[in-house]
Amino acid sequence: MTICYSLADFQQALSLIPNNYKIGFVPTMGALHKGHISLVEKALTISDTVIVSIFVNPTQFNNPGDLAVYPRTVEEDCKKLREAGASLVFIPSVKDIYPGDDTRSISLGGLDLTGEGPRRPGHFKGVAQVVTLLFDIVKPTYALFGEKDFQQLSIIRFFTGELNYPIEIISCPTVRESDGLAMSSRNMLLNAKQREAASHIYKTLKKAQEIASAQILPGSKEVITPVMLSRWVEEEINSHPLLKTEYAEVVNSLTLQLVQNWEDARDIQLCVAVNVDPVRLIDNIKLKQTL
Repeated sequence: MTICYSLADFQQALSLIPNNYKIGFVPTMGALHKGHISLVEKALTISDTVIVSIFVNPTQFNNPGDLAVYPRTVEEDCKKLREAGASLVFIPSVKDIYPGDDTRSISLGGLDLTGEGPRRPGHFKGVAQVVTLLFDIVKPTYALFGEKDFQQLSIIRFFTGELNYPIEIISCPTVRESDGLAMSSRNMLLNAKQREAASHIYKTLKKAQEIASAQILPGSKEVITPVMLSRWVEEEINSHPLLKTEYAEVVNSLTLQLVQNWEDARDIQLCVAVNVDPVRLIDNIKLKQTL
C-alpha cells in the first residue's frame, strides 16, 4: 500500500495505475471504523484498485469547536487500510485541496432544505466542494459512501449527475454496533454512560419503523401520520435524560422533502439528529420502500 502526503506524490502514484483499471474511491475524514472498512471491502469486489483519502475538510464544519475536537488517528487508520487491502492512501494538506478560494456555486437541488441543511449552514456546500475537488484529482470509476449519512449520499448522487461526472456512486448499508448504534467516528468521543444512552436512538428508530408499518400507535387505535410519528420519536428519544433530539423528520427518500401523509411518497425515510452533550449523532431508517 502506498501512502501519499502531498498532491504531487499522489499524482505520481496515480499515473502508475494502468488506464484500463477500474478505480474504487472511498473518501473519508479519518478516524476509521468498521463502517469505513466495509466501504473498502465493497470497493475491492468491483474495482481493480482501491484509493482512500483521509482529509478533515474544514469547509464543512459550521462549528469551529467541532473541527478542533474531530478525532485524528492517521497512523492507526493506515494500518487498518493496509489490512483491508487498499492500494493507495491520499492524505493531502488543506493547501493541496484548496490552493486558493473556491468560489464555485454547486447546485444541491434543494436537497439541503431539510435535516442537516438548516441546522448546519454551509455544511453541504463544503461537502460538495471537497468531494468534487477529490473527484477531479482521483478520477475514480466508483465512489463509495455509507447510508448512515443518508442526506449527504443523496446530495452527492445529485451533483455527481448534475455535473456529468462519469462516476458511479455506490451506497453501502450502515454498519452498526451490537446494540444497534450506527458506527461513527464521533462515537469515540462518548464516555461510558453516554455510549450506553446512545443505543436508545436506534431502538427508537426500529420501534418507529414498526409503528409506520402498522400506522397505529402502540396501545391506541388512532391512525398515526408522519408528522405524529416525528413527534413520537422526538419524545421517545428525549425520555432518556442524556439524550436531546435536535430533529426527527419523516421525508421523501428521493427529494428529502417532508411528507405529511404516507401516500405522499413511494419511499420514505426517518432521519434524526441527537445531541449526547457535547457529541452530535445522526441516524436514519427506512419506513416505506416500494420494490
